[in-house]
Amino acid sequence: MKNILTRIFLIVISMIVFTPLNYAQQGNILTLDEAIKLGFENSHQLNIAKLNVENKEGSYDETKTQMLPLLQFNAGYRRLSEITPYTIASPYGNITISPNITDYYDLKLSLSQPLFTGFRLSGNTNAAENIFLASKENLTLEQQALVLKIKYAYWNLYKAQKLSKVVDENVMQIQAHLSDAKNMYDRGMATNNDLLKVEVQLAEAKLKQLDLQNAVRLAKLGLNNTLGLPLSNAVEIQEEIDLNLAEEVDLNSRLELAYQNRPDLKAIEYNLKAGEYAIDIANSGWFPQIYLSGNYNYSNPNTRFFPQESKFKGSWDVGVSLSYDLWNWNRNGYKSTQARVQYEQSKDNYNIIKDAVTLEVNQNYLNMKQAKEKLAVSESSVKQAEENYRVTQELFKQGLTINSELLDAEVALLQSRTNYVQTIVDYELAKASLEKAVGEITDYIKQ
Repeated sequence: MKNILTRIFLIVISMIVFTPLNYAQQGNILTLDEAIKLGFENSHQLNIAKLNVENKEGSYDETKTQMLPLLQFNAGYRRLSEITPYTIASPYGNITISPNITDYYDLKLSLSQPLFTGFRLSGNTNAAENIFLASKENLTLEQQALVLKIKYAYWNLYKAQKLSKVVDENVMQIQAHLSDAKNMYDRGMATNNDLLKVEVQLAEAKLKQLDLQNAVRLAKLGLNNTLGLPLSNAVEIQEEIDLNLAEEVDLNSRLELAYQNRPDLKAIEYNLKAGEYAIDIANSGWFPQIYLSGNYNYSNPNTRFFPQESKFKGSWDVGVSLSYDLWNWNRNGYKSTQARVQYEQSKDNYNIIKDAVTLEVNQNYLNMKQAKEKLAVSESSVKQAEENYRVTQELFKQGLTINSELLDAEVALLQSRTNYVQTIVDYELAKASLEKAVGEITDYIKQ
């Protein structure tokens, strides 16, 4: 019974200790989607952009309140110096006209409502709304840029790890070749120079092996940094991927999609609308400003009552005020000119960005098309190189081909596999760059 309890205890302890470690190890194996999600959660740059959106939204909400009635409460107390009361004599005795009241208390409730401001308040509200919408598009732009940055870091690690394995296999092949060459040398079927050539190629392969091992370490540091993780984090990524080849698309349709979806173009469009309202705001100075106001005073003493007495009394007033600048040295004209110039600058900036978008889409479209074609050629080249290596190796073992032929086959196989890994990464990055260029929205950005 004691042995059974001991075994149960050990099993429970092992489950507690080892299960979290297994989960931790599995958790470090990131898919590309998981890496993007993690990057979104940890990005300080995205957080700054989100806070900027909140700031612009607050500014927009503030400008909306300027069109609503404003209710204010004021309270005050004043202590006055002693004065001689003003009295007049009468047959019935002295009458005090202005008593000596030294304590003044004032409670005031004020209400004001703008009636007409020359479209300044509506212009402020509409401009603030468009600036707020532009900030949301800038947030989307930051998100898309981060997605592309993460993909570059992810595929850079994928390439380093894949190339490292390709070179590892190449080292094993050359080592097997060296073993065969030594056996043939012992039988008098190979020369010492043949052995030296294989040993030189093995040394070069081992140097590449060291370089790629370091490249893997650097790529992991880069991915951790991009994802906002500690640099010492033992990050691992999926190495077996399914190539999702994009369907053939028309360049013109990609351009139209970019013009509709690009957040930087949308942001400038909103800024252009804000610029139009800025002109209205500047022109508001040419119009009169009309306000409705009302006050309720509860004071002690209340100066509207005569004679004054040390007692709280209430009074009210309602009025309409109009103000108009008859002459201000053409200040309104200068403001209007500045607003129009800034608006024209924004229009030119929009055209510059649109031209840049057109160029970017064209470049990335052609790059993806070329990468897709290279991928098919590279895949075929690997199959041919593998078959060439297999046949040459068999012939070498049988003594039917020379040592240099097998060395060439090994180099050709290494080069074809290296090219294939590179074309996979080039294709994935070209596809990601085109998606970003046309402003395609990912699920993480929608969230």
